[in-house]
Amino acid sequence: MINQVTENLKQTSHGLLMMSESEYPFDVVFWTGQAQEPLTNEKLLQLTSHPRETPMEIVDLDYFFRNCAEDKKWHDEIQKQDVQKFQAMLKTLKDNLTDIQVYRLGMINIDVYIIGKTASGDLAGISTKVVET
Repeated sequence: MINQVTENLKQTSHGLLMMSESEYPFDVVFWTGQAQEPLTNEKLLQLTSHPRETPMEIVDLDYFFRNCAEDKKWHDEIQKQDVQKFQAMLKTLKDNLTDIQVYRLGMINIDVYIIGKTASGDLAGISTKVVET
């Protein structure tokens, strides 16, 4: 059975690239039945197969997308369209998930997981990478 939340996230994140010192697409993540207990840092590291000692930072959703989802006066038409796509993706996340957190795992080559709870008790969201040297 295809989950409607993941389908919505797939559609709104399709073709978008997370800009940093490199560009990475978004992947949809879904963990069935994992929202019964709070998502601890340790549990997230397990679910994502990262070592226990992986550095982790948690940031606010809107703060994370501040450079992608806000119109700037100097944007050209393509950049304005990208901003609208990022805004649509953010709306999809907020409309379909609760308790959304942005987890940044690692240093320099950072794995980013934007995870929230679905109404059916699963964990879902999107992941990408950012490069910060």
